[in-house]
Amino acid sequence: MRKLLVSLALGANFVAAALLPTAAQAFDLAVIGFQMSSETHARVANAAAAAAKAKGWNVNILNSEGSLPKHAEQLDTLIQRKPDAILIAMGKPVEAEAQLKSAKEAGIPVLTVMAGTSAHTLFDIQVNEYKVGAEAALYLLGQMNYQGNIVTQRFDGNVGTRIRGKVLDAVLSENTGVKVLGTHTMARTQSWRDDVRNGMQALLLKNQGQVQGIWASFDGQAYVIDDLLRAQGVKKGEIPLVSIDGGADTYRRIADPESTLTATVAIPFEEMGKKAVEAIDTIAVKKQSKESVTAGPYLFLDAVLVDARNVKQFMDN
Repeated sequence: MRKLLVSLALGANFVAAALLPTAAQAFDLAVIGFQMSSETHARVANAAAAAAKAKGWNVNILNSEGSLPKHAEQLDTLIQRKPDAILIAMGKPVEAEAQLKSAKEAGIPVLTVMAGTSAHTLFDIQVNEYKVGAEAALYLLGQMNYQGNIVTQRFDGNVGTRIRGKVLDAVLSENTGVKVLGTHTMARTQSWRDDVRNGMQALLLKNQGQVQGIWASFDGQAYVIDDLLRAQGVKKGEIPLVSIDGGADTYRRIADPESTLTATVAIPFEEMGKKAVEAIDTIAVKKQSKESVTAGPYLFLDAVLVDARNVKQFMDN
C-alpha cells in the first residue's frame, strides 16, 4: 500500500511538472553597432552587452561595418530569428524604416542610441545635440575672446555632427568678430582619417599664420588635427582646438602639455548603453509602459564640457 501511494505521488508530481511551462529561457537581446570600428559605437554596444550579461541575458553583438545594405540585412535576419529585443547603436532609422516597421509588426521592441527617432521604435537615447553644439562653439569663441579667425572640420553624414555644425553657424552669426577662413567637410569613406588629414592640411597651409581657433565636429577628427598641429610645432594654447564626444584618448590629449586638443564636450556613451538595457528591462521584461521611462521619442542624458580644469576626474573614472 505504501509503495502504491509513493508511486501515485510520483506520478502526480510528474504530471504536474509536465503541465507547467518549461523553465524560462534567458532574455535574448540583439545589439547592432552600426560601425564598431568607431570608438563611440563600440562604447555603447559593449556597455549595453556588459549590462545585459550582468542580468543573465543572452547577448548577440552584430557589426554593420558602416554599410547600410549590411545593416538592413542584419535587421531582416534578426526579425526572422525573433530575439526578445533589439538595441541599435548609431543606426539609420530613415534608411532602415522598412525593417524597423517589420520588427514592430513582429512584436520585437527596438530601442536606439544616438540614431534619431522612428515611429517604429520605442525611443532614442540621446544628448541634446543643440545644447552640446552650443557649448563647444561658445567655449572655442571664449578661448579666442570672441575675436579672430577659425577653420572648421565638419561631417554632414551624421545627424548629430550636422546639428553641431548648424549650431556653430548660428553662434557665429551673432558673434561677427569671429570669421571662418575655411571649412573641410569629411566624406563618408573607410579612409575618413586620410580625408580629414588631407583636407585640414590644405586649409592650414592656405591660411598659415592666420588661424586662431579650430572647431571639429567629433573627437576622431580632432585627433588627426592635433597630430598635424604638433608636427608643425604648434604648442598647447596657441591655437585652441575644440571638439565633441569624450573618451580615454581625448582626456589623455587634453591633459598632455604636448597636445593641442583643448577641450571636448563629453557624451556619456557607456551610460547610454546601460540606460538602454535598463529601459528594455523595464518595458520588455517587467512589462511597464514606455511612458514610465520617458514621455517622448527621446530620453536625454547630460553631456559635460571637459578641459584642463576637470580632465583629471574623467581620467580617474
